[in-house]
Amino acid sequence: MSIAGVPSKTNVLHLYRDFIRNSRQFTNYNFREYFLRKSRETFRQFKNAGDPEVQALWKQAQTDIGMLKRQSMISQMYTFDKLVVEPVGEKSK
Repeated sequence: MSIAGVPSKTNVLHLYRDFIRNSRQFTNYNFREYFLRKSRETFRQFKNAGDPEVQALWKQAQTDIGMLKRQSMISQMYTFDKLVVEPVGEKSK
């Protein structure tokens, strides 16, 4: 983070990659796609935000990544049947 407390572009991109990586670990297709979509939408807000908004978004994203990590671990404990929309031979991305 920079001196003023505003996260750098590198920090934001690193957090974005963490969001995408953890979203892809969900075993259920619907949860996985929801969190991928939600992650992308959340980080699009960073593009047009000013410094005070970025700080608030950064704090919220830090909280959300913790929740996402916990939920993806819990999701891996349970098995779900594949849905019709999922490729049969491939693992989730």
